[in-house]
This record gives sequence, C-alpha cells and structure tokens, in this order.
Amino acid sequence: MKVEIYSDIACPWCYIGKRRFEQALATFDGRADVEVVYRPYQLVPDAPETATPHRAWLTERYGPKSVEMDARVTELGAAEGITYDFDTALHANTFLGHRLLHLAEQEYGPAVQGALKEALLKAHFSDGADIGDRAALTGIAVAAGLDRPRVTAYLAGEEGAEEVRAQLDEARALGISAVPTFVFEGRWAVQGGQESETFLRVLEQVAAETAAEAPTAPAASAGPADEACADGACAV
Repeated sequence: MKVEIYSDIACPWCYIGKRRFEQALATFDGRADVEVVYRPYQLVPDAPETATPHRAWLTERYGPKSVEMDARVTELGAAEGITYDFDTALHANTFLGHRLLHLAEQEYGPAVQGALKEALLKAHFSDGADIGDRAALTGIAVAAGLDRPRVTAYLAGEEGAEEVRAQLDEARALGISAVPTFVFEGRWAVQGGQESETFLRVLEQVAAETAAEAPTAPAASAGPADEACADGACAV
C-alpha cells in the first residue's frame, strides 16, 4: 500500500498528523507493506526568502485569534510528544525544504525522506531554525542521513525545482486545498490530522478494499477546514 502525504513544513497540523499517522501505522498488521512518501504543498507560496518572526506574521494575517490558534496547537502537540515554540519560530519560505525532501525520496528512499521531514518540522517548530536558509537546511539534511557535498551542490543550483513545482501543481489539480491530506493508493483521501484510531481504521479499510480488488472509490475527505489552522488542517 502506498500512502502519499501532502503537507507543508510550516504547517503545525502536519506535524500532529504525522505523529498520529505513525502511531496508527505502528499498530497496523500490514505495516511492513506500507510505503509512505511525502509530497509538497505550500500554504504561503509567496513567503519571502528572508525569515521573519512567526508571531508577527501570524498576527498580521489573522489578528488577535492567532494567539488562541497557537495555544490550541501547542496543547494538542504536547499530547503527541511535540514541543511547539512559537515565540522563537520563524516564518520562512518552504520551497527549498521541499526540494530537499524530493532529493531524499529520489536518492535515499522513503525512510530517509521521513526522517528528514521529521527533522525539518522539529527544526521549524521547536528549535527556531530558519528553514529557508541553505546553511541551516544543509545541517538538518546531513543529520538526517544525506550526504553533505551532495546537499550543498543541490541547494546551490536549481536541481529538483521543476519537479517540485510540478508536484505542487498536481496537488492543486487534485483539489487539495488544506493539509495534511493523506492519499491512499492514489484513490482514497483523508484530510486533516485525524486521531490515530481513525487512521488505523482507514489503513484497515484500504487494505481490505485493495485485497478484494474493489473498484476505485471517490476520494473521501475529513471535511472542509476554514482559513488558517483550524482543528485538523491548515488551509490557504
């Protein structure tokens, strides 16, 4: 079974959804046959390359409710073992990070890509790292198992950029407008950072459907999310 997870590095619900899905996968009997791949999505594609404080950006965009949004996510994240530090977090463009994730998948495999995704999320939300900075990204990537000379050369040029832009276009063509969105076998979709029990049920249902060679089913969504980061997903 292939699971493609559309998410952004700067999406707090993507971090929670990742943890909850991994908990479900760890208890799924068929986990050895599940391949997990991360696909790019940018909540703020026009974010500047120069990082700015997260608090200032979020307040400017969403007003007073931004503090409540961060507090809600911080509380839920703690239950999943995630430390959100929004006071030090930086708002930065995530395109370079998505290029690195593409490199990891193509040349190192899904396991290394997953480790890099975790490292990027932690760097952004817990460590106050500038995920738009090439030097910072290089250090994160090397720690996750990528080769330093390869990463340095890769980020110095435009390699992988066209492929990532194509994947971003594909996400829009699929109608994905909020993340995380989990696509199972290219046929079933679940939106949002659902509870691990929900993910486990989906894994079991998809396994049963594919085993029975059922006809393609329409994509199922967890429901629409409003703008900003509501419970479950971050929307444009």
